[in-house]
Order: sequence, then structure tokens, then C-alpha cells
Amino acid sequence: PSSLHNSLPTFLHHARTTSLSPTSTVYIGTHYEYTCLLALRSLGFTLHRTGGASDLGIDLLGVWRPPSLSASEEIKVIVQCKAEVPKPQFVRELEGALGSAPTGWKGEGTMGWLVARGEATKGVREAVRRGRGALGFVFVEKEGRVRQVLWNGRAGERLVGVGVGVKY
Repeated sequence: PSSLHNSLPTFLHHARTTSLSPTSTVYIGTHYEYTCLLALRSLGFTLHRTGGASDLGIDLLGVWRPPSLSASEEIKVIVQCKAEVPKPQFVRELEGALGSAPTGWKGEGTMGWLVARGEATKGVREAVRRGRGALGFVFVEKEGRVRQVLWNGRAGERLVGVGVGVKY
């Protein structure tokens, strides 16, 4: 994580003071990572940003306490954020990131989440379904609204009693 910023407001301040172009990939990617961190917080995730050039494909790291599980039940998570339309290859990259997770996040108990700026295509849904580990997908709009959440059967084994519904 950067010592220059640790939240969306501090990143925006850093971007202004360093004249970081809002069209640069660094700006777009970092902004989206912080946007995802805030959006996922509303779903019970407690995350911190690890993103950077050497993040091993892990942008956010932390735990998820699904609201319908008991307060003591938490699931370790790694999150990969893509500020673009999702592709099946991103799911494969996420599986690789799960394999290189830091100590404490390695193994069966950790769930990998792909977060992207578009609805999961059939190919993405199939890649998540076929995933070897517990995987999930979230569509978070550029503005931070959560539009879609899904997970595979391996994740479902841990998420008995947790459901996703439509909220207007």
C-alpha cells in the first residue's frame, strides 16, 4: 500500500498535488480500487488496499462477515479489482492470486473475489463456476453502486444461509 494515500479522499488529494492525469491507468485503477473498497464495505467486507505494481494480483485484502452469518463467522478474502468489463481470463488471474496470497490468507478458508465494472458475461459466470477454489464476482459501477453478486458452489458450501436479493 502507498504511504501517500490510504483512502479515496487522500488519493484524490495526492492525484491533485502530483498532477496525476485522471485518464492515466494508475489513476483509473487506484480510484476504482478505493471505490470497490467502499462499495464492498456496505456488504460486510472489512478490507485494506494492497494494490500497486507488485501486488501479485491482490488489490484488496481482508475479511467478509456476511450479515446473515453469526458475528463470529468471518471469511478471509482477497479481492482483485478491474476497472473494465470482466473477462474469463480475469477469473484465471484471480485463481493465480489466491495461490500467491500472503501468509494467513493461503488455503481452503480464503475466498477470492473478482470485482469489475460490468455485468458477468456467460464466459465469466462459467469461469467462476468451474473455479477450483471458493470464488465470487461483484459488478461495481464506476460510481460505486453494487449491481450484481454471484459465487460458485465451493463458496456456497461456506455460505449456507447467505443469499443475494434485488434491492431498489
